[in-house]
Amino acid sequence: MHVGPRRRSSTSVDEAQGIAIEALAWLSANPIRLERFLAIFGLGPQNLRQAAAQPGFLAAVLDHLAAHEQLLIDFATATGRAPERIAEARERLNVEEPEADP
Repeated sequence: MHVGPRRRSSTSVDEAQGIAIEALAWLSANPIRLERFLAIFGLGPQNLRQAAAQPGFLAAVLDHLAAHEQLLIDFATATGRAPERIAEARERLNVEEPEADP
């Protein structure tokens, strides 16, 4: 079976990172949302900043929103973005994930 090339998102990496940072700030603005996010990823407030510096963290933030439809809709509504735009940002960050050194 032939699989064609992946469709590239029109969202730039910088824009996708900006959306993910905005999503993290949005999650952090609500203690219940933040607590759930931290629990799912096994993080605490004390190591969130360290985790945020790791490759793939911003993609994980958008993965979290995508896995919880109501969160995605709420974030999209709060920011005036279409959920599809957030999904494009998620796709871009997951595609652009740097490969580990051998």
